[in-house]
Amino acid sequence: MFRTRFLIPLLFAVSILVLVACQAGAVEVTRVVENTVVETRVVEVEGEEVIVEVTRVVTEEVVVEPTAAPIPQGGDVVESSFADGSTLNPVVISDQASNDIANKLFLSLVTLEAFTGNVIGQIAESWDVSDDGLVWTFHLRDDITWSDGTPVTSADVVFSWDAIHTDSVASPRRSNFQTVDSWQAIDDYTVELTLNTVDCTLLTNLGTGILPAHAYDNDPENIVDSPENNAPSITNGPFTFGEWVPDDHATLNANPDYYLGAPNVDTWTRRVFADQSAELAGFLAGETDTMGRGVGPQFVSVIEGEIASGQPIQIRKWFTNGNTFVGFNLANPANPQNGWDDVVEADGKWTEGEPPLPQDPHPVLGDRAVRLAIANAIDYSGIINKVVFGQGGLTLANVWPSIEWAYNNDVEPYTQDLELAQSILDDAGWVDGDGDGVREKDGQRLAFTLMTNAGNETRENIGVLMKDTLDSIGFEITLNYIEFGTVVQNLLGQTYDAVIIGFGGGAPEPDDRSQFSYKNDEVGAGFNFVSYYNEQVEANLADGLAVPGCAQEDRAPFYKENQALMHEDVPYAWLYVGLANGVWWDRLQNYDPNTWSLWYNVHEWYLTQ
Repeated sequence: MFRTRFLIPLLFAVSILVLVACQAGAVEVTRVVENTVVETRVVEVEGEEVIVEVTRVVTEEVVVEPTAAPIPQGGDVVESSFADGSTLNPVVISDQASNDIANKLFLSLVTLEAFTGNVIGQIAESWDVSDDGLVWTFHLRDDITWSDGTPVTSADVVFSWDAIHTDSVASPRRSNFQTVDSWQAIDDYTVELTLNTVDCTLLTNLGTGILPAHAYDNDPENIVDSPENNAPSITNGPFTFGEWVPDDHATLNANPDYYLGAPNVDTWTRRVFADQSAELAGFLAGETDTMGRGVGPQFVSVIEGEIASGQPIQIRKWFTNGNTFVGFNLANPANPQNGWDDVVEADGKWTEGEPPLPQDPHPVLGDRAVRLAIANAIDYSGIINKVVFGQGGLTLANVWPSIEWAYNNDVEPYTQDLELAQSILDDAGWVDGDGDGVREKDGQRLAFTLMTNAGNETRENIGVLMKDTLDSIGFEITLNYIEFGTVVQNLLGQTYDAVIIGFGGGAPEPDDRSQFSYKNDEVGAGFNFVSYYNEQVEANLADGLAVPGCAQEDRAPFYKENQALMHEDVPYAWLYVGLANGVWWDRLQNYDPNTWSLWYNVHEWYLTQ
């Protein structure tokens, strides 16, 4: 506030200027208030005291802060996708499309802070850690309720963690609890979790949505065939379940009792389109308010052209917290096996101390020389520049570049070198002995099927580029473009050869035991679907999470060495880190997507028309 004063003989005027920030549409009103003050004074005139009256006018000019224009309420915000979900139960979700819907229905114990990626509480208000780092005590909020009015309590947290460890549930989240010995509810709003070793990654592993125990009669075994998995009747997120028509749309209703406040919109709908082209067409036709995961890189120029022509469209770019890669099944897809032996009365669980089982190797991709040849044959710059249209950056191994403290810049990325690739194959005994253009070794043709999800035109085009290149040096590649849910089933079931896919939504944490530890090589559930095992990698993963004090500079060497080791082993061929391009029409307000969270403030979104 600025105050200016002017002195005028016998007449005083005081002006007070108040600066206010007004919301668009609000009216600024100035009100002038005058007060007349009559003062009696005694003055001396020619030696005599005379009583006189002095009139003083005080004028205040006040800028009155207006009442903010109310945020519009109601309406249906519509997002788009070209991949549908497969389940809405967060305990068993393994794909991003499902999680994009479920994270609006179910809250987690902790979540990632928007724009920083730091772990912050959600259901958990705070937590304490014992001096030895082995006992974590979580204090839950007491103002969160399920949509049926039941309080969210520690019983729900314990039930959800029990469910993750129930064999029949086959949860891919089991790997998040490898260092956990036990958990228990201390009271309704306190949960205690005990570790068997220091775990610097614990908090980042506790972001799975929490289930309502009473919806499953407090028995995790009831989860397997429950209708709650696809039509949850009890939720605690910003929305409640409305309807789900597979391969068409899912609609959620605003939760009036959401603890951060009821959403401004009535419903949130995700429409499913056949492919990226159809998704773009629907957006430009005004059928959707935003493209949920952003516009495909091949269409960025189209959106930018629309903006240049005056269309009220917004675009925002950010590097994703994930990567796109080719995953190679190192094991025989005709004989899927767990990477560990169940030695405790066939309880279906990995047992501490047992060595990894030797896998029946893939007849082609089990040979490291083949994978190394592929890594040297891929046209990485062509993929980024021609297929992704520059909307991506090179990456060298399993840690994405945004985790700067753990990223190994000393590892030399692969570049296309077809002569080297052919030399590697020759030296390994893969030669074209019959002149048909396809190499063989011991009667086995150098042939495999490359799978990806239909409708993702970027991945489909990567497949075409890879097939053309690999076929030219003696491979026989069959492309298989199938529905995304089937891709996930084949991956987790380990009944595939190679896949073009990506991981996304990760925390700023380099620990990737879920992808590369033999303990997560579990048919039907584990994310180590390539059946990778390296003894030193395994040791580094264990050491990296148990560093006393958990200082980044002390943990970094373990993860940097793993990048070098995996770069040599080639369980994946890492292609690029994507540049996301979020787009939305101006009518959608308070939309605020970023690397770590696309929907953190979904309850604050509103539509202006």
